[in-house]
Amino acid sequence: MTLPLNNLIIGSRKATARMADRNTPFVFNEWYVAAFTHDIGRELLPRTILGKRVLMYRTLAGKAVAMDDRCAHRSFPLSKSTLDGDTIVCNYHGFRYNEQGDLIETPSQKACPRGIGIRNYPLVTRGPLVWIWMGDPALADESTLPDQPWTQSPEWECTSGYFHHPGNYVSMHENLLDLTHLSFLHANTIGTPDYASAPFETDLQDGYYKLVRNVLPTTLSPVWAKSTGIETPTAARIATSEFLSPGLHRVSVSFYDTATAEENRPVFRIHTAHILTPETQNTMHYHIIHGRDFDLTNQALGHFMHEGLFAAFQEDVEGLGALEAVLENVDENYYEISVASDAPAVAMRIYLKRRATEEAAQKDGREVA
Repeated sequence: MTLPLNNLIIGSRKATARMADRNTPFVFNEWYVAAFTHDIGRELLPRTILGKRVLMYRTLAGKAVAMDDRCAHRSFPLSKSTLDGDTIVCNYHGFRYNEQGDLIETPSQKACPRGIGIRNYPLVTRGPLVWIWMGDPALADESTLPDQPWTQSPEWECTSGYFHHPGNYVSMHENLLDLTHLSFLHANTIGTPDYASAPFETDLQDGYYKLVRNVLPTTLSPVWAKSTGIETPTAARIATSEFLSPGLHRVSVSFYDTATAEENRPVFRIHTAHILTPETQNTMHYHIIHGRDFDLTNQALGHFMHEGLFAAFQEDVEGLGALEAVLENVDENYYEISVASDAPAVAMRIYLKRRATEEAAQKDGREVA
């Protein structure tokens, strides 16, 4: 779909129906973050991912394992059971499972049924993140994992955090693709009044959607002014929002002082990985990694930036949670309008709807119209 970048893209129920929303099935054949690496240990960790109950733990050798959180016998949650070595013993009837999810012992009879077990999910660790593949395991290609090397680079200093987000992941991707909301939702934290009206450019490809906003000259919000030392009204703030996959969005920003000659001025860069893993249709696991490429050894600066940014991310959690509550009660006349800056978000939502529809059709053996 070609989207006109005019003043207004008129909305309709038909147009809205083409876009993914809180009711759209999940895209399973993608990598999502299951947890931070440090979250998975020798304690049984339950987590709902894409509507499925998953159990994670580490073997004695340190390998991360993920499987369905239920016993194949009577569906007792294995997360409420016992980790014995590398095996799990169900605390209901004592059925034992190995790390592949295979049933290997049934105390009530000598001969353990063969070929019985629960699903094991592929996991891949990349630096601070453990990624999970919830779809067809035959399609779990590690080369398609949306890795972020800067999160492990010595040239970047990073902090991280987690929110249990009471909102839908599609809405959050849209929120991140159109940062005009910084002037309003984040007016007291990282936003400035001129952000929403600043010029922007887009790059819309299949499965990759980008918006670059050039805010200059401007006065930076306190968290960035104090972090960079640019406390004059001559600052530049060049922000790039990128949809990289259903589970990952990256915001990159460059700051510099326009009053300093280009050949002499320092450029301060940040990256923020917004990692969105759907839990249910209207909740998600929201992991965040924020990095900077300047003043790397200044721990006080890192703490200051972290506190300021995560105050803004809390505003997103609260704002998108409030939006979700409204969507709980829409009627058959509901539709949305979209404006020019929504073009990347609209394209992204159409893409997610198509991916979900294609997966559902393949599963059912149908052809997509």
